[in-house]
Amino acid sequence: MISENIMISTIIIFLVVLSILVFVHELGHFYTARKFGVKCDEFGFGFPPRLCGWKKVNGKRKFFWGSEDAEKINSEDTIFSLNYIPLGGFVKIKGEDGESKAEPDSFGAQKIWKRIVILAAGVTMNVFLTIICLIIAFMIGAPQVIDSDDPALQPKDAKVQIVSILENSPAKTLDLQMGDTIVSLDGNEVKKLTDVSGYLEIKEKVKVKMLIDRSGEKKEYEFEPVVLKETGKPGLGVGLAKTGIVSYPWYKAIYLGFVGAYAMFIQIIVAFYTVIKNALIGVPLGVDLAGPVGIAVMTGKVAKLGFVYVLQFVAMLSMNLAIINFLPFPALDGGRVIFLLIEKIRGKAVSQKIESIVHTVGFALLMLLFVLVTGKDLFKFREFFVNIWHKVIG
Repeated sequence: MISENIMISTIIIFLVVLSILVFVHELGHFYTARKFGVKCDEFGFGFPPRLCGWKKVNGKRKFFWGSEDAEKINSEDTIFSLNYIPLGGFVKIKGEDGESKAEPDSFGAQKIWKRIVILAAGVTMNVFLTIICLIIAFMIGAPQVIDSDDPALQPKDAKVQIVSILENSPAKTLDLQMGDTIVSLDGNEVKKLTDVSGYLEIKEKVKVKMLIDRSGEKKEYEFEPVVLKETGKPGLGVGLAKTGIVSYPWYKAIYLGFVGAYAMFIQIIVAFYTVIKNALIGVPLGVDLAGPVGIAVMTGKVAKLGFVYVLQFVAMLSMNLAIINFLPFPALDGGRVIFLLIEKIRGKAVSQKIESIVHTVGFALLMLLFVLVTGKDLFKFREFFVNIWHKVIG
């Protein structure tokens, strides 16, 4: 029953997180389009088919059922709809595919800079969401590395965690993982870094029992410290950091939210650069790509750690979505901006037929990548989904 509840809560939390990310993105497109006088035929909560909606007739909002095309529904303004697939939302902007250019309330009739702003608004909202999540996290208390014993920090839930693992070391043999918390050594509670290094230095070739906490699960290991060439002293072969939950006043949390978002942006850009570079030169990617399935599993693991960790996870996913969406690749917002820049340089738009073909091919490639990554995730986390299947048919 417990595992079944965990699986159900994981799926629910994943759907909520994904819905927030997509909804915020589409809200950016919707808001800026309306500000520039562009008509939005429909703003949907979730993805079609439509369950119901609210249309505007004679200046008043009226409720209706059904999934009829927005163009066939007699509405004087945007249709707000509720759809069956609970994954965020969408906005249907008039003329977004190049039609109705002669009409002043069409996307295609707007100046190039306005169209670029509308396309970039979704990405901007995702960056804004990242900053907001980080600000809230810093205010209520966010996990961070504690470099000193400064009492002003007043950290909560302080612990010693593994942040790196040396090759050819006892830690590597034990299959320890980054993020593991060292709870105790031979029953002695570990509260600071010297509780590990100082204790192991006098235990060369002596068996040591170690208790590890891995995302709430306790694991026991036994090993013999060996002299490490990196330090010249007996040890486990891990890099350690003291971490804890630290909260800040609102004014400092705002500053740290912006700083954290910038640092996150740089880290993700470097990761993307590494992936693309390694793919081009034919070497291992260097990072593990995850699709929706992998993200769903990670969401469940993060949720078990607490609300502040979920906030940080949402911030990271939101920044990822912003960067990915603004890559200069067909079918993405960044790809559409490239066509607008070409239009500005040439003095005329690229043929709508050619642009449509390019975006269609780009979308097909993205779907292929989606299928490949999802397949990899299903294989990697097959036990998790086999358990769900057994619960469903059991």
